[in-house]
Amino acid sequence: MPPAAKQGDASVAASATPKPMAPEVKTLVDRMQAFYEKTGDFKAGFKQDYKYKAFRRTQTSTGTVTYKKPGLMRWEYENPSKRTFVLAGNKVYMHDPEAQTLSVAAMDTSQLSASVTFLFGQGKLADEFAITKGACKDCKGTLLVLDPLKNEPRFRQVRLEVDPSTAQVLKSTVVDPDGSENTIAFLDLKTNVGISADSFKLNPPEGTRVDDFTKKAQ
Repeated sequence: MPPAAKQGDASVAASATPKPMAPEVKTLVDRMQAFYEKTGDFKAGFKQDYKYKAFRRTQTSTGTVTYKKPGLMRWEYENPSKRTFVLAGNKVYMHDPEAQTLSVAAMDTSQLSASVTFLFGQGKLADEFAITKGACKDCKGTLLVLDPLKNEPRFRQVRLEVDPSTAQVLKSTVVDPDGSENTIAFLDLKTNVGISADSFKLNPPEGTRVDDFTKKAQ
């Protein structure tokens, strides 16, 4: 799963009464939301670049991501190290084979931003963001810039690169409050391919230490 946004105060929030979206932008946003609302499952490769502003360095990871309605998502990291994150309902499972650990934590999915939940066919981006078209020389699609309508402690801005022909998201960038950027490019996305719920089960090898923080929190 992509690194969580750091906690802190958002720098600048957009006006609570944004200007209406440009017709071209609204059409693409509506098509994009409709695409994911109709998507029952998807699988894609991914390339993640996390640019740390403070350290002026970039960490690159690659792997595969799988999703199935309702609420099942699996991030399988292959490089630079193997790790698996599974979101299932209100729990997130984190398996680190090198450390031989499996951690289980609670996650309140109702608190997730529309910048995430729209991929699940939920949430309306226009309810939470002022959305404009951005300029991008190297983009393969149309760049949408999403600025929060109210103070958002988790991130400063979201940028989505969208294929105008299919309305699929090609790349997503979340800008943290400190200016660091988490960019995920989706590669060879396939939708509605009949992914089994069993694909989201974790079967760690014998000897794996299990830390269930959901029980400790009760």
